[in-house]
Amino acid sequence: MSTFCEDRVAIVTGAGRGIGREYALMLAEHGAKVVVNDFGGARDGTGGDLGPADEVVAEIKAAGGEAVANGCDVSDFDAAKEMVQQAIDTFGQLDVLVNNAGILRDRMLVNMQESEWDAVIQVHLKGTFAPAHHAGAYWREQSKAGNTMDARLINTTSVSGIYGNPGQTNYGAAKAGIAAFTVIASRELARYGVTVNCIAPGALTRLTEDLQPGEITDEIRQAQSPRWIAPIVTWLASRESSDVTGRVFEANGRILAVAEGWRRGPTVDNVDDPTTLGPIVRKMVSDAALNTGMNGEPLDGGLGG
Repeated sequence: MSTFCEDRVAIVTGAGRGIGREYALMLAEHGAKVVVNDFGGARDGTGGDLGPADEVVAEIKAAGGEAVANGCDVSDFDAAKEMVQQAIDTFGQLDVLVNNAGILRDRMLVNMQESEWDAVIQVHLKGTFAPAHHAGAYWREQSKAGNTMDARLINTTSVSGIYGNPGQTNYGAAKAGIAAFTVIASRELARYGVTVNCIAPGALTRLTEDLQPGEITDEIRQAQSPRWIAPIVTWLASRESSDVTGRVFEANGRILAVAEGWRRGPTVDNVDDPTTLGPIVRKMVSDAALNTGMNGEPLDGGLGG
């Protein structure tokens, strides 16, 4: 077993299947002690079953690692606090929180139900905030007590959130919010010895398999395996990453990239007559970089990019 993350204690939410499972397994492989959280619901968030989390814990233990299961709903504020406390009570500390849990309820905007919006925002945004709040409070408390902290908060965004994907206004809005949350939290928690980064993963999982066009071959499964995302998360969880914070990383079987966020583009002196704005705005938009598509490349055509 590697010692890259030796003596690190990590919580991984949504770790019973897919990408989160790969995070938990690789962190344990490199010496971390892992709280494997998974509510065990369906892809739309319904239901609940501790079985998937228990299975990952058993796999980690069979390989010689240390892990414990947790089945809380990460969007439940009090339950998230208990999960953080479970890590501390079980392993004596908390060094890493990986917020990965999520659901999908895709629908075009005009067809989306209020419940579909609320559920996705609840799990993704509040399910990031609640664990991060309680972990951050613990790290601040430790720092103020004179302990030198070297902690990590790793969140999960999506190319749907940072670039945009039709049919996912709820999911994309939540994921864009998590990217902004990451940047802001990195500035707030730096004083306590905490780095905050974010992953935009791309992989075939039970959430995304039915979105894949055509037949899913063994070659496609290999190229889009969730295991490709685990290395960057493991590195960010390690002590080696202490100088990297406030960044969003894209990771999939093809690339590892840093996603560059909003920045001010073409600028003019403002005017107070809206009737004069037409040519001014069109010139600014024409000079601005195009919005990018889901592949991170500029979209073709249109003043709106």
